Amino acid sequence: MYYMENPQEIWKDIPGFEGYYQASTLGRIKSLPRIIKRLGKGDFPVFEKILKLCMTPKGYQFVHLHKGTSKKTWRIHTLIAMTFLNHNPDGTMKIIVDHINSIKTDNKVCNLQLTTNRHNCSKDKKNKSSKYTGVMWFKRDSKWRAQITTGFVNKHLGYFDCEEDARDAYENAVKLSVQNNIKK
Repeated sequence: MYYMENPQEIWKDIPGFEGYYQASTLGRIKSLPRIIKRLGKGDFPVFEKILKLCMTPKGYQFVHLHKGTSKKTWRIHTLIAMTFLNHNPDGTMKIIVDHINSIKTDNKVCNLQLTTNRHNCSKDKKNKSSKYTGVMWFKRDSKWRAQITTGFVNKHLGYFDCEEDARDAYENAVKLSVQNNIKK
């Protein structure tokens, strides 16, 4: 091994990639030693190594994982959550992985939590025009605008003179949305 061992770092197999890749509690990914059989070209040894992380335009770290002939791109925080928080990404975005301290490159397991997309979108209110989720200042009309997003669809709830009235409209829409989902 040619990387530093850390006694606080715990490595576990990534679900679906057992024997191929492991994730650590410090947010690192490593490939495991193995032999790849190549048709007509002989065997190819893969050595254990820490993978280099790439960066998305939005600031998330990712890696490419290979298994057999398939290759898939994974965000690091998703792999860590799958390995240590039993996260099962299902493509619906109902439950997502949140960086608690809002630093997208801090993928330590202690900085990750599973939460709803709605909670994640509303937790960081810095540099926003309103202190309330779903409420924003609409400069053109000098009014507060309330809006809710459900199932990737934005629904306009109205314009209000008072920020608290816009907040109430948003909260009522959330309650209605929750009730409708429970009835389904």
